Amino acid sequence: MEKSIESIWKNGFLDKNTIVIPKLNNLSNQKSIHIIDKFKRRFKININALIIFSFIILVISFLVKIQIMGVLIFILLNVVAIINKRLLKGLKKIDKNVSSYRYLKSFDAWMQEQIAFNMKISRYIYPYVSIALSSGFWFSSSFQKALDSLFEGYKPYITYGIPVYWVIVTLCIVILSAIFGARIYKWDLNLVYGSILKKLDELIKDMEGLRTQ
Repeated sequence: MEKSIESIWKNGFLDKNTIVIPKLNNLSNQKSIHIIDKFKRRFKININALIIFSFIILVISFLVKIQIMGVLIFILLNVVAIINKRLLKGLKKIDKNVSSYRYLKSFDAWMQEQIAFNMKISRYIYPYVSIALSSGFWFSSSFQKALDSLFEGYKPYITYGIPVYWVIVTLCIVILSAIFGARIYKWDLNLVYGSILKKLDELIKDMEGLRTQ
């Protein structure tokens, strides 16, 4: 369906004699619905994947005895899932009884708002993940045994009961993840939704070009 719509759309613009406004309007409506429905499906799948993955992480963490990390990641993933479910409700409020152009522009506005919000919280999410991983491994009895075995009971990394080197490394990672959190999110966004966002942008530009003619 997607290829046929795109080819018809493209040919419609290449051959001026074939442009019929009602048909183009119907075609643009189909493309708009197709793109947004595809995004909704993928968005819902990702939300469900977060919830499922959170339980998998939790179970595995208890099996390998890094419960702190498992619980912290479990909480984070479910909070992110809840936030995105609420964002999805905002998408459902977009009025469909308008022109395909206005519908797409409303969707694009919602998308940009959602991206901006997630970029902000990403500056906290990735540092949180870093702390969760660091805490999980440090308080793991298996990890402590591995360190004791490696250093044969000698603990140069402990000063006054504080794992100085471990804390320093963790702080460095936390700071870097806070600085680059938004960029990491954008990379993740493009990886998952890049193709959809590209098609959305192209369709809006095509419509705007048609409106100016």
